[in-house]
Amino acid sequence: MSTIIYVRTLKRAEHTVFCVEKGQKNYYDPQFKRSVPYSSGQQIKRSIIDSLTEELNELPAPTTFVFDVTKKKEITEGEVFGTCDPSSFDQLLGGWMKATKDGKERTLKRRSPFSISAMRALHPLLAGIDTENISFDRSDRSNNQVIVRDPKGNKLSKEEVIELLHEKDRSLIRKWIPDNRRATGLFVQDIAIDLRRLFCVALSQFEPEINKETEVKLKEKGWIPSQNIFGDCLVAPPETREKLIFAIARAIINWRITSNQSRTFSLMETLAISISDNANKIASSIRAKLSEENENKAIPVIEEDMEGVSTYISLVAGGYIPNKSEKADALESAQEDLIKKMKAFDYEKQI
Repeated sequence: MSTIIYVRTLKRAEHTVFCVEKGQKNYYDPQFKRSVPYSSGQQIKRSIIDSLTEELNELPAPTTFVFDVTKKKEITEGEVFGTCDPSSFDQLLGGWMKATKDGKERTLKRRSPFSISAMRALHPLLAGIDTENISFDRSDRSNNQVIVRDPKGNKLSKEEVIELLHEKDRSLIRKWIPDNRRATGLFVQDIAIDLRRLFCVALSQFEPEINKETEVKLKEKGWIPSQNIFGDCLVAPPETREKLIFAIARAIINWRITSNQSRTFSLMETLAISISDNANKIASSIRAKLSEENENKAIPVIEEDMEGVSTYISLVAGGYIPNKSEKADALESAQEDLIKKMKAFDYEKQI
């Protein structure tokens, strides 16, 4: 019985921003000597949770922010933690950690059943960063307000501002924003779903995931006592699993970067998805290889018929990668495959 499902997603992004850091996050590839854009695994996880929120039409669990006041009456950062209650979908699927500053309470820690990679270039030669200079221009409006302050922070009068601008070629209602970075290319992202942990919460007394109060509450809500290779655990009720399995499949197939800038919107369309229980095969299913004629050119490859891997290719993939298996309902078929695999696992009788 397979215990881990691997999902590889191939997307195309066009002139967009994954995360704002000098315009676009990037890393340097020493072999091909290029700056390569990427989106962090944490950002992908946040995007999947956002997609789950939409699918379930439920609010995620609240977050507690703790601050400390020093003797000088300054506010300093303290702990940040969630509810540590798997009744909330984002806690169950996203994991948690709660460690108090004084150490008087046991640390609660749950590892997420999702292992999520960064979204990075399919190959360093198949994605890149371009730059552009943009402007914030409101010179067409006559009702703008302009405030100019002197070195002491005092507001200058209109006459003083006009005098200051004398013989200076400077606009106060147009802002020039140079060197904005944008990402374009083919990007791949991997997710591993650990079915052993997906709907199970461990009851270990040595490395606790929940406290006794939460354990009692879960049992009252119908969570089922069981065991897996990690020890005693509680398993979510069948109706909860049924609802979440559908939402998880939808979220993994349809997630999108939710924190990119609106002015640089890209559909980030999905070209292909591969699903397997073999990590090595999933890596080979969607890949790139160097051209034999030109070592500075990479060719994207989708294996359409690999044993042990189910690959689903959307219609838009034909514009970038030669293939014979593109289908209009490819993503829907991938979703059904994920649902089938998650439903087939026996969560209540793992041992």
